[in-house]
Amino acid sequence: MADKQDKESPIKGVVIRKLARFEDSRGWLSEIYRKDEDKGIKPSMCYISHTNFNAVRGPHEHKKQTDFFVFTGPGDFELYLWDNRKNSVTFGRSMRITAGESNKVSVIVPPGVVHGYKSISRNGSFSINLPDRLYKGEGRKEEIDEIRHEDDPDPRFMIR
Repeated sequence: MADKQDKESPIKGVVIRKLARFEDSRGWLSEIYRKDEDKGIKPSMCYISHTNFNAVRGPHEHKKQTDFFVFTGPGDFELYLWDNRKNSVTFGRSMRITAGESNKVSVIVPPGVVHGYKSISRNGSFSINLPDRLYKGEGRKEEIDEIRHEDDPDPRFMIR
């Protein structure tokens, strides 16, 4: 799953991959997903979102879903991650990175890892997600696979 471009993560199972940018006279492209590199990840859907300046999404975690975020810009985020898996060797660890236009990366977030991000760009920030589960399941008939922490009084999951 990892190659020499991957950043070693202090949280087991979180994979941060620097996205290579290929440019020519027409513009540029970056491969964001390859089944031969991202083994075990099988996206079920894809969405793009725009987050306004200083707005926060999360923090939350999933019981079963793995998120596969792509941050290429425009705009930057502060991405926060906390390992909340009691059986993980990295339980309790946290990390924060800048992701987006200034640091183009993909980030795999396994179930049980609390995550959230804040836009730090004046014009807002864009992100793409290719989760391995459908939002609310087939036909949007299932419970949402999220444990929300926005109103959690526990200061561990605070996005500043």
